[in-house]
Amino acid sequence: MTVNVYDLANNLERGICDLPEYKAVAESKQKVDADQTASALLKEFIDFQSKLQGLMQAGQAPTEKDQEEMQSFGKRIEENPVLKSYFDAQQALSVYMADIERIVFKPLQDLI
Repeated sequence: MTVNVYDLANNLERGICDLPEYKAVAESKQKVDADQTASALLKEFIDFQSKLQGLMQAGQAPTEKDQEEMQSFGKRIEENPVLKSYFDAQQALSVYMADIERIVFKPLQDLI
């Protein structure tokens, strides 16, 4: 019996989208998008994360100032109930995603 892995992958996609945790992230994201303050802070945070990733990819460690700025973002996000809810929902979904990633990539790990 031949299994069509593309069908399995498409079923997995639909299953993920049906998860209550996925729906909670989508709903939280809509609330972030509707809140000007939360939306601006999220964009600022994502831009800062991108900057840090670029530094690390270039082999540079974040400076003390960067670390302080990251802590400041953490505090500001915790203080914003809309963003806190969004990140909490993302965290709940990430548990599923980590499990799925482990399962999906296990056959490849077995080959190493």
